[in-house]
Amino acid sequence: MTVSEEKTFYIETFGCQMNVHDSEKVIGTLLCQGYRQVLTIEEAGLVLYNTCSIRDKAEQKVFHRLADYKKLERQGKKFAVLGCVAQQEGEKIFDRAPHVSLVCGSASYRNLPKLLVQIEAGNKRVTGLDDRQTDECFETEFTARNNPHRGYITIIEGCDKFCAYCVVPFTRGKERSRNSNSVLLEARRMAEAGYTEIQLLGQNVNSYHDPLGEKTFAELLGAVGDIPGIKRVRFTTSHPIDFGADIVAAIDSQATLCDHVHLPVQSGSTQVLDAMQRLYDRDQYLARIAWIKAARRDISITTDIIVGFPGETEADFEQTLSLLDVVEFDGVFSFKYSPRPNTPALEYADAVCEADMSRRLAALQEKQREIQRRRYQRHHGQRMEVMVEGKNQARGQWIGRTSQNKVLNFTAPSAIELLPGKYVSVLITGSFPNSLLGEMVV
Repeated sequence: MTVSEEKTFYIETFGCQMNVHDSEKVIGTLLCQGYRQVLTIEEAGLVLYNTCSIRDKAEQKVFHRLADYKKLERQGKKFAVLGCVAQQEGEKIFDRAPHVSLVCGSASYRNLPKLLVQIEAGNKRVTGLDDRQTDECFETEFTARNNPHRGYITIIEGCDKFCAYCVVPFTRGKERSRNSNSVLLEARRMAEAGYTEIQLLGQNVNSYHDPLGEKTFAELLGAVGDIPGIKRVRFTTSHPIDFGADIVAAIDSQATLCDHVHLPVQSGSTQVLDAMQRLYDRDQYLARIAWIKAARRDISITTDIIVGFPGETEADFEQTLSLLDVVEFDGVFSFKYSPRPNTPALEYADAVCEADMSRRLAALQEKQREIQRRRYQRHHGQRMEVMVEGKNQARGQWIGRTSQNKVLNFTAPSAIELLPGKYVSVLITGSFPNSLLGEMVV
């Protein structure tokens, strides 16, 4: 049977929370077009891959997967590549994987209904590839959210920062913000549907500029937090150059805004930050950290760090290690530098060898592990509210997440059966470098 007769689809998502939420909106669009989502590739008439190209390994995984499933083309299945790899590689994907029928970048998802009609008509090479200058956002009422309690809202798409290592400005287009009324309408609808936690998303979420001119990013955070029924508001990812003290003030003054900030630094060396074209130096980053640490609330800070950027010396790397000691992050997502197409860093000399990158990454992760061990121990004896996410049946422990975005495994009286989405108070009794232990307070 053809895809148009079966109207079934399977989607696999790689990459960040933006991609996860994009897939939720793509799923909603497909359902609205009469498709039915299935749980396995074998059942599907249309197989979609929502891709990530932030690092080479993520990109290669997509092509390996496409090669694995080429044999399924004989069963009448059709394949689509969506997202960042689609925008980056464009029609070259058809040459590399001839069984692919649709290539669609994230900036073109609003055109999916028309693109699907072309596939159903038998077209073999259908493309949706907007250039960087598009002003359109992907807004849809048909979002198939995969969690009934915690949901995402994209408030800004694209990126204008052009960091020397990053492909995102080329794959997701220029920065374009949704108007605040649209964001708040979606948030209110989510609250009415029973959602209690909302996470605002953007490549640089705090670069948000309300097209209506009515709300700053900090004011939008507060307005979402004021919606009846909403207990937690998160946001990611922030760019330090646009991170203002007003954001800290908003978190400090409003309990519904989670006490967690993810503020990517990438390097502790001003020299490397300049080469990366990050638009701030070490001192400017630490000034923002000082704002956060001066808050009345205990705001958890996490970050991203790249080791082995071209030209990074041992002295530069030591600056990054010293930054860990100064800030004491509660979590670090650390990676080796990965060369990406179309980025300025491809032309940089003084590449760091793989052995040095591996050694530096291991040293950074070991130092951060000890910092987190100390940081998490400070919570012993505290009471924290968690949103229940599930239960580890083997250990007899419930799993929850705190306002600081820390995983908390806890026990509860056997007579109490907790449901995901419920909020409970937990006394912290122990810790590991990446999680907390506790007992529910009855």
